Amino acid sequence: MKAALFDLDGTLTESAPGIIASVHFALRGLGHDPDPTVDLSWVVGPPLEDVLARVLAPYGDDRVAEATALYRQRYGSVGLFENALYAGIPEMLAAFTAAGLSLFVATSKRRAFAERILAHFGLDDQFTRIYGSEEGGLIDHKPELIAHILAREHLSPDGSVMIGDRSYDIAGAHANGLRAIGVAWGYGAPGELVQAGADAVVDHVTELLPTARRLLRFD
Repeated sequence: MKAALFDLDGTLTESAPGIIASVHFALRGLGHDPDPTVDLSWVVGPPLEDVLARVLAPYGDDRVAEATALYRQRYGSVGLFENALYAGIPEMLAAFTAAGLSLFVATSKRRAFAERILAHFGLDDQFTRIYGSEEGGLIDHKPELIAHILAREHLSPDGSVMIGDRSYDIAGAHANGLRAIGVAWGYGAPGELVQAGADAVVDHVTELLPTARRLLRFD
């Protein structure tokens, strides 16, 4: 079976507005006054607790658990819908399915949030299964998450490809023997995907399937 694992934020959806607003909400809830002009696009992609530890550090604050609860309070009610699909995503997913690939979501976001987002956009039925972080933190990071998906779904690394917009996606794929395609329209810094060793970087949604075919060596 050939399979494609997709990151969510910055790959399928343009999700920064809701994520950043929820980070600001968490900071304000802990008594801080975040500067709205500071670029926080980097917060899209890494595990939430890692992000919040980093944004709290300049305030000398280590209340990551409290910040996480505040973030999820807002994100779960409002932030996850402050979101939009990138152009061409539904058509691209349909083309992957028509080509015979099984599709999975592999996101560091909580699985329950990812399921709600994809259902909101009518894309949940495009995927064999949606995977994300779970309570306990064992699969928060991409290497562990992808290993979990491969084991659970009995996928071959040689027959699977990871698609994402950040270095975390590339590193997680390579840690498990998968090839990785970076997408240039997401939230990665300039040169991040190349530096991370992506097997290919694409600039447009329509390039994804031909690139996956080449990397997976199938017609």
